[in-house]
Amino acid sequence: MNKYDFDKAVDRKNTYSLKWNVPENELPMWVADMDFACAPEILEALRERMDMGVFGYTIIPDAWYEAYHGWWKKRHGLDVPKNSYVFCTGVLPVISTAIRSFSNPGEKILLMSPVYNAFYHIIENNGRVVSEADLICENGEYKIDFKDLEEKLKNANTPMMILCNPHNPIGRIWTKEELGKIGELCEKHSVLVISDEIHCDITYPGKKYIPFASVSETNKKIGITCMAPSKAFNLAGICTAAVMDADKKRRKRLSTALMNDGAAGANVFGVDAAIAAFTKGEEWIEELNEYLFQNKTYVQNYIKKNIPDISMSEADATYLLWLDVRKISNDSKKICSYIRNRTGLYLIPGIEYGKAGEGFLRMNIACPKSRVEDGMERLKESIRHL
Repeated sequence: MNKYDFDKAVDRKNTYSLKWNVPENELPMWVADMDFACAPEILEALRERMDMGVFGYTIIPDAWYEAYHGWWKKRHGLDVPKNSYVFCTGVLPVISTAIRSFSNPGEKILLMSPVYNAFYHIIENNGRVVSEADLICENGEYKIDFKDLEEKLKNANTPMMILCNPHNPIGRIWTKEELGKIGELCEKHSVLVISDEIHCDITYPGKKYIPFASVSETNKKIGITCMAPSKAFNLAGICTAAVMDADKKRRKRLSTALMNDGAAGANVFGVDAAIAAFTKGEEWIEELNEYLFQNKTYVQNYIKKNIPDISMSEADATYLLWLDVRKISNDSKKICSYIRNRTGLYLIPGIEYGKAGEGFLRMNIACPKSRVEDGMERLKESIRHL
């Protein structure tokens, strides 16, 4: 008997929701936030803060450092001093600040594509150049082309790499060996790794995320890790996150830069939400992951039975599915637009994640199963009439 109800459909229309700011009868399964109510343990903590009635400037209490340290040590095997963590308002602000702090205009920032589309915008908006090492896709499974990766890292004009672990949009959890190899190559070519690990707590049965910094002293030395409760606990709108850097000198430089950028100010609700999530949220996360796995399995089986021209990449983590529609069309924007116009199903075209994403669509299944079933019916109808 489950303790939490993930079948309950929360009506988010007319609530300033980015995801649900869509015309009537559309079904948004695009942006990466969940339709589930927050964990009751977090809601209780927020209500206590609300009842106090004063929301002034906030310090970062020791309980916040303890919460991050305890969660990553117990759940993920990452044991670093508590002061290695720095509060920030979000993962993307950290990445943007790190780019300006540890690279120069005109230099290259390496990505393994297809990868989260915001990385491209942040790199370009900060006057840097995107360098791509495309992942290899074979029979729906992705792997790293280490020969190509090293060729790109060897470029003397490439001081930084942004790693996505687990990887968005393909859902891969990189192995210890893969992360170790990345660390070795980056150290060899003097490249700093910014590891975005925001999706780390959404993993499927039998799959375990490995923090980049936990693999070796080399990785810890050349890596900065971005983390947050926002994806796993549906707290994106509260703007609460952390950056972990074991290098004291570099951490101080980054922390100062975050303060200068206005990205280090504590959010009174964000502090309490993070503490509650990482000290009381484990049971909720376990049930959530099981529910998401059931949604994923449903979609996988439905597609095999009813939409054979589409296939789904194997995923270890995240609530995002990567759909291969290349048998139908390589123009992901065109097919995405057609699906939305015909049935109201709102997905994201794979080209948004780099050229290597062309011919794919991304779907978010972090919603009650009834909405997943609705989405599958709409997808089937679209493809049937395409």
